[in-house]
Amino acid sequence: MDLRAELLKSIWYAFTALDVEKSGKVSKSQLKVLSHNLYTVLHIPHDPVALEEHFRDDDDGPVSSQGYMPYLNKYILDKVEEGAFIKEDFDELCWTLTAKKNYKPDRNGNSVVSHKDAFKLWCLFNFLSEDKYPLVMVPDEVEYLLKKVCTAMNVELNCCELDDYLSQDPQHQSGMTVWQFLDLVNSGKLLRGIEQEAVSMAIEEVYQEVIEDMLKQGYLWKKGQLRRNWSERWFTLKPSALSYYMSEERKEKKGSIALDKHCCVEVLPDRDGKRCMFCVKTSSRTYEMSASDTKQRQEWTLAIQTAIRLQAEGKKSLHKDLKQKRREQREQRERRKAAKEEEMQRLKQLQEEKERKLQELELLKEAQRQAELLLQEEEQRRRLQHEEMQRTLEIQLKEAEQARASMQAEMVLKEAEAERQRKRIVELEEMQERLQEALHQEVKARQDEESVRYAQARLLSEEEEKLKELMKLKEEQEEYIIKTQREKQVLKQEMENKSKYLEEAQKQLEEVRENRQRVDQDVMAAQRKLRQASTNVKHWNVQMNRLMHPIGPGEKRMTACGGFPAIPPVLLTRRESSLKLRQRLEDKNYDLEREDSKKNVNNGETRRLSLSPDMDTTATEPSN
Repeated sequence: MDLRAELLKSIWYAFTALDVEKSGKVSKSQLKVLSHNLYTVLHIPHDPVALEEHFRDDDDGPVSSQGYMPYLNKYILDKVEEGAFIKEDFDELCWTLTAKKNYKPDRNGNSVVSHKDAFKLWCLFNFLSEDKYPLVMVPDEVEYLLKKVCTAMNVELNCCELDDYLSQDPQHQSGMTVWQFLDLVNSGKLLRGIEQEAVSMAIEEVYQEVIEDMLKQGYLWKKGQLRRNWSERWFTLKPSALSYYMSEERKEKKGSIALDKHCCVEVLPDRDGKRCMFCVKTSSRTYEMSASDTKQRQEWTLAIQTAIRLQAEGKKSLHKDLKQKRREQREQRERRKAAKEEEMQRLKQLQEEKERKLQELELLKEAQRQAELLLQEEEQRRRLQHEEMQRTLEIQLKEAEQARASMQAEMVLKEAEAERQRKRIVELEEMQERLQEALHQEVKARQDEESVRYAQARLLSEEEEKLKELMKLKEEQEEYIIKTQREKQVLKQEMENKSKYLEEAQKQLEEVRENRQRVDQDVMAAQRKLRQASTNVKHWNVQMNRLMHPIGPGEKRMTACGGFPAIPPVLLTRRESSLKLRQRLEDKNYDLEREDSKKNVNNGETRRLSLSPDMDTTATEPSN
């Protein structure tokens, strides 16, 4: 946080204090007086012409903070030089303006902090507040500041009461204003039983440490450079220098030790009647000092090392660095929290998506169960229809058999009746012969016979018609029986065909396996042939190398292969080319055999895979 940002925070309080109507605007006359006071406390040369020109009386009305910022930046903040003014006087001016309007201590005098201590707490608040307006201090920084004050008083902060106070108002979780913070301190909830003087001393110590960058202060014994005597001095340590005074009022400054990255601090052994000694080494001199005890020596050495480290890192304030680190840690926590919330949201979405998919899966399962139930009901209905049809056919077949049996019985009765008729005819013939004997009975007998014959013819015609009907029924029954037998034969033939297909598929599978075994045997044979051929080639190469040995002039012709004369080079060359050609042919034949074997294996596998669905179909159809 640079000087401009620090000054703007205090000026913001002064501007809002002048905004009586809380409209965000301040009258030009008030801003003119404020600017004049800022010129004075910041030790900036006055520019009355620009001041009068910018804040002249006209009809524009009051000025907002955005309208005041250009003048403030150009004529005041841009001209501010660090170290040219007293920061406490500047803060006190702004505090005086804002405290009259906003700070309301207890009228009965029961406030925990005095008006001066409230001003220091206001300065500490501005230092630790966030760099955004309106200015607030986050709960972590509130707890940090209160812990610093309690540590200075050697008491422990009651964090439970602080958490209860912050939880009472949800707005406190996002940040607390300085007036709410002062009300909290003055309420005495966190500092019960502690005297106001102790609180004031603790606030003063924290103010010096944080605002004035006082890393440590206290009495030390220092050894002189010329007289080499030991003197007790009040030391104050800041990041840039270690200063020492006659007393703790710091009215008479005796000297200062400039600190830089080349300085160092070392612990010294006890000597000259002094104990707990240490020294600070600079580029030009070594300063020897003595603390009251070992603890103080350790605290001083650590504090001086911290100051040297800040100088080496180019930092001017320890607490600015600490504040930046705490802010970065908060931002990291916020980012982690946001990432965690985002992750939780994503997990929640994934969980919802999973639940939705589970619901969809349940719906699909329910639909599948409904489909299975419908399929089972349909299968049951078809089975019942088939059984009903079968029972109907059996009943009709039984009825046809019964009709056939009754027709056969009727035929037997008709044959018996016909036999009786034949016997009767014989009797009538005999009667005719007897009637011929009597003439007077002949006509009457003939008339009777004609009438009997007419009745018999009528009966015969009726019997013929009935016989035709019976034959027609018998033909229909035989046709229905033949049709039923044909259907049974067709079903039987289909089952036989499927069983034949299954047997053929099994035979083809066995043939494929046998072909594969034969191919494997052929491959092994080809490999044996290849090894034999390679052995022969090596043998012929050895023979050719022997035959290729040249014969020098004057040497005798050597014989090869059991006494035969040496072969001429031309014949050797031809024989070598013929052997190479034979080797190529054998390699080519071997490659062709391998390709044929691979094709046979692949064809066998393809036929086996193509037959497997048919086999599954033939295996499942009889079950239907």
